[in-house]
Amino acid sequence: MDGRAVWVADVHQCKDCGMKKTENVICMKKICKSFPLEIGGEQQVLFDIDININAGEFVAIMGPSGSGKSTCMNIIGALDSATSGVYELYGRDITTMNADELARVRNEFIGFVFQNFNLLPKRSVLDNVMLPLMYRGWVMDDRIRRAREMLKLVGLETFETYLPTQLSGGMKQRVAIARALAGDPKIILADEPTGALDSKMGNEILKFFNKLNKELGITIVMITHEFDIASYANRIIHIYDGHIAYDGPVPKSESVLTKSEAKVHAK
Repeated sequence: MDGRAVWVADVHQCKDCGMKKTENVICMKKICKSFPLEIGGEQQVLFDIDININAGEFVAIMGPSGSGKSTCMNIIGALDSATSGVYELYGRDITTMNADELARVRNEFIGFVFQNFNLLPKRSVLDNVMLPLMYRGWVMDDRIRRAREMLKLVGLETFETYLPTQLSGGMKQRVAIARALAGDPKIILADEPTGALDSKMGNEILKFFNKLNKELGITIVMITHEFDIASYANRIIHIYDGHIAYDGPVPKSESVLTKSEAKVHAK
């Protein structure tokens, strides 16, 4: 049994939210984040964030520029740490982990999909998809086999020798998704995944996320500032001025989210 399996199986309940670990993968309790200012003092960007995400959910974290959604994403993705509060991933408190421990969390549990793809331009499609497996110490034959399986999953099995510069934007993002899936993550964290694509390609990528979620049961957390994109998820968490203004099913109209912002101003 590998380290990840021990981690998941070893914990039964989140001490903060009380949810069973077979159901709950992300538990954030009273998360706050501040950044130091050059002139002295600090600027707080997140205030008492409480988020619980169950296995198999497709959640969109939505908010305008400067709302704190990207900071929240960085904490969820173990790219940054909270100033205060508790963040449990599969029941393990990762709030105080050091840089090496957080790197292991990212490598073993989270697959990242970025707006600008983050592909290595001078390496083939196959090499790009194999990259996270190299960091895990997989032997070459296993890396190639797994990468080809993922390329087939995203419909790019005939493009493995191509360079990213030879691909369309939508194809690049599918390569990025294949790379994210290569390590068999339990969570896909997608940061504005359609931001560099036209509407047609963007819709195709969002439909593919839906397919991954429904058919493979992968938990997806997607960051966006657009309601139309967030509507592809099953649940929206709306962050406004560093506070959670709304957390629930996708509403019929964006006006519901706009009205929820008034509650933040009233605090």
